[in-house]
Amino acid sequence: MVGGGEGAFIGAVHRHAASLDDQLELVCGAFSSDAQRGRRSGVALHLDPQRCYADYDEMFRAEQALDASERMEFVSIVTPNSLHFPIACAALEHDFHVLSDKPATISLSQAQDLYGELEATGLLYGLTHPYTSYPMVIEARQRIAKGAIGKVRKVLVEYTQGWLADAVEHKGNEQARWRLDPAIAGPSGCMADIGVHAFHLAETVSGQRVTDICATLNRTVPGRKLDDDGSAFLQFDSGAHGVLTASQICVGEENSLVLRIYGDAGSIAWNQQEPNSLWLKPAEQPAQQLRAAAAYLGATATNNTRVPAGHPEGYIEAFANLYRNFAEHVRGFRPTPGSIGLTTTVPGIRDAMRGMAFIETVVASSQAGSQWQRIPDID
Repeated sequence: MVGGGEGAFIGAVHRHAASLDDQLELVCGAFSSDAQRGRRSGVALHLDPQRCYADYDEMFRAEQALDASERMEFVSIVTPNSLHFPIACAALEHDFHVLSDKPATISLSQAQDLYGELEATGLLYGLTHPYTSYPMVIEARQRIAKGAIGKVRKVLVEYTQGWLADAVEHKGNEQARWRLDPAIAGPSGCMADIGVHAFHLAETVSGQRVTDICATLNRTVPGRKLDDDGSAFLQFDSGAHGVLTASQICVGEENSLVLRIYGDAGSIAWNQQEPNSLWLKPAEQPAQQLRAAAAYLGATATNNTRVPAGHPEGYIEAFANLYRNFAEHVRGFRPTPGSIGLTTTVPGIRDAMRGMAFIETVVASSQAGSQWQRIPDID
């Protein structure tokens, strides 16, 4: 692991998720840009002090020199955004697979360069979009693909939080500080942090691709250099329309991610804060509440469910699905330079490029006075 040491939020989530299925072991890390703090973090995790490294370059060199039976097999990148790309490239250079937090990079051009590195090496790359790994989200995707709601007409996705409702970045909140710093976060704040999750969820579950975007980004709290709120109209390749809202200044909201997809024969709705339920509303029929772990669910949703029906299952488990599925790819890996991508069980480099294309397009649209912009075709 790179990042995720003392004071970090997401590193612990990754570690809990990775350990859930007893298929992965954390063996080494460069946990902080402060070498002393990083080593202290590694020792607190009961790692071998010799494998708690000062920086990621030292880690990759030292691990590559170890016998294959001992060395790390892949790196989990849980740093602020600006470091994702150089760490991923360094890992690939030393023949290690990569599982990275989103966004993959801070620009689309960097994401395209990363694609080139993966094509040259044939190594594996995964991106942690955990929300599409919830069992009921998987079920929604498969039911829509099988025509359960007919032809998709409208996609509404909303991701709202309230933790940036005031200037916490000036009150010692390090998580807020770097997310609102363009040099670290990239060209966007809120949209790069949570809006890209909403975008990935909307495309993945609907089975449609966004072609055009009309967006407005706001800096609600005075003095901020990056957006903390925004909305976008979406045009899909199928002719469907959509609206995406992402905001971190909605007082009282915790982590409210809601997806609603309407077809000509019904609709589907899912709420991340009630993740075990999926609402299917067929036209001219009673609404159906589908529940996690029920016998009527598809095989893929069932395979991504861990606990009996009626027991809460959520964020850590969804994250764990990514780690377990990535581990399966690593276990069966055969080097094939020129080959890109994983199966749909783990978001990959194409999802990474789509995410950066979305971020840059909403920024460009907002800066142009909320004019419609064509999203770059990464294919």
